[in-house]
Amino acid sequence: MAASPQPAAEAAAPGPEVMTGADATVRSLEELGVDIVFGLPGGAVLPLYDALSRARTLRHVLVRHEQGAGHAAEGYAVASGRVGVCIATSGPGATNLVTALADAYLDSVPIVAITGQVGSPLIGTDAFQEADIRGITMPITKHNYMVTDVEDIPATLNAAFHIASTGRPGPVLVDIPKDVQAQMVEFNWPPELDLPGYKPNTKPHNRQISQAAKMISEAKRPVLYIGGGVVKAEAHKELLEFAEITGIPVVTTLMALGAFPQHHPLYMGMPGMHGSVPAVGSLQESDLLIAIGTRFDDRVTGDTDTFAPLAKTIHADIDPAEVGKIREVDVPIVGDAKRVLAQLTDAFRDSKRNAAPQIDQWIARLEDLKERFPRGYDEQSDGKLSPQFVIETLSKVVGTDAIYVAGVGQHQMWSAQFIDFDRPRHWLNSGGLGTMGYAIPAALGAKAGCPEKEVWAVDGDGCFQMTNQEITTAALEGFPFKVALINNGNLGMVRQWQTLFYDGTYSHTKLGGNAEQYVPDFVKLSEALGAEAIRVTTKEEVIPAIERAREINDRPVVVEFIVGEDAQVWPMIAAGASNSDMQYALGMRPFFDLEESAAESPAAIHEAIDEITEENR
Repeated sequence: MAASPQPAAEAAAPGPEVMTGADATVRSLEELGVDIVFGLPGGAVLPLYDALSRARTLRHVLVRHEQGAGHAAEGYAVASGRVGVCIATSGPGATNLVTALADAYLDSVPIVAITGQVGSPLIGTDAFQEADIRGITMPITKHNYMVTDVEDIPATLNAAFHIASTGRPGPVLVDIPKDVQAQMVEFNWPPELDLPGYKPNTKPHNRQISQAAKMISEAKRPVLYIGGGVVKAEAHKELLEFAEITGIPVVTTLMALGAFPQHHPLYMGMPGMHGSVPAVGSLQESDLLIAIGTRFDDRVTGDTDTFAPLAKTIHADIDPAEVGKIREVDVPIVGDAKRVLAQLTDAFRDSKRNAAPQIDQWIARLEDLKERFPRGYDEQSDGKLSPQFVIETLSKVVGTDAIYVAGVGQHQMWSAQFIDFDRPRHWLNSGGLGTMGYAIPAALGAKAGCPEKEVWAVDGDGCFQMTNQEITTAALEGFPFKVALINNGNLGMVRQWQTLFYDGTYSHTKLGGNAEQYVPDFVKLSEALGAEAIRVTTKEEVIPAIERAREINDRPVVVEFIVGEDAQVWPMIAAGASNSDMQYALGMRPFFDLEESAAESPAAIHEAIDEITEENR
């Protein structure tokens, strides 16, 4: 009998792929699901850029400045909800990322920055383009690494993404010496994630939830004080459900605009230095602050000793360091905002456990404030466009489905006041650091992360002159976002403070240009950078210009609006002052001193402002 045929020997399983550290970096990014990175090459990252030419699924966007790469990564992260990635070379390339890293740190934005470093033998010798970027960025990153062993590259990048995106999000830097990038390594994925000292607590304690629910049920004037952490936690649906089941009014900070629909009757507006009267009033008169995902920033609290003086405080945050840092807390809750709100809702779903607070009088009081102190503005005395009109019109024409990105200054505050936000991740701005130049590269990143969305950068002439080179990046790389350039010829917010606090001494805030001559000519500049450009000087031109910009989708569009230089942001609370000293307009306190000193209409307010301005001249 013939012997049975033996099965053919199974083909040996292929072993780990051998590649350079640079290729391992690219491959790790691809395995982590990264689809796009923003960067600028240089000597210390040449091996990495060589590897990028062999990337399978990873797209690289060549920016014109490393700060632009960092802000683009931020814009991508905030708009998409994914981790943004930027790349820079050693020395000045890496230090140019510092502003963006600090920005991301203060606003809890998950980005990973990969920097090249001089060769390992040269570290510490003050070699050409050497900078201790780990030491420099230690205070402004959630964590940072220097990879000294090529075999550690996959594990380090995996850990960096995990740290950046979990717990309280934030930036992580990975510094890789040039020689490590060039060394060979067996690539193995996935690497083991070993972070024994990193265990963010996302689950709130049941006892604290019960205590909070009892306190909420007994409150007479409760307020939901909502911060950007609610957006980061994707907790907007839970917030809406909790607010509606309890009937508690809601205020959202600058970083939380869109976390709660602004058309909702329980929405009171944005609190803080340039917040709405109902929002500020609700905090000042409250007997219970339910603070979730917020850090009691000084721009909201003003003088902390007089902030919400009658209120007990429930403070929920995923970062235990923030709870009780600024204000003494009655019920501290450490946990993810989504879980906190869901568990609080469950505590009220069964009315036998906790009844919703009886706050009809409180709601009526706040509704009265909304009616008496609406947002508003008046025409400029010099006949130029009102910036508030421009931004409000932009919001009405474009709608709430677009993503809006603001720079820093007056236009940022007007955008926060006059653009309507009904959903999260549709409002991007530099809140904590206040970075001029944020808007253009961040809008580029937002468009890269959400290509199907209409993206508008609302920028000022001061901010625009800091990072407008990224318009060229957008033109060449195919990111056709729009820019509403609010040009008042000045550093507007600084000028406003000089008007109010320095007797109208306008020291070095005039940027140049007048009705006859524009310096720089932003239309010519924008066209030279690769954008379509439109200049608007009259009210009648505003809507047609916006509609024309929306029709152009093959390149960026810059619409320059020439506005009055004396327009100011109101309401206002002076820095460090009590929220009770809020002014609806100059010299007009709404109600906190029990004086009915506020004007009844925006027109009356601006008439008073114009009179005072003339007197100061």
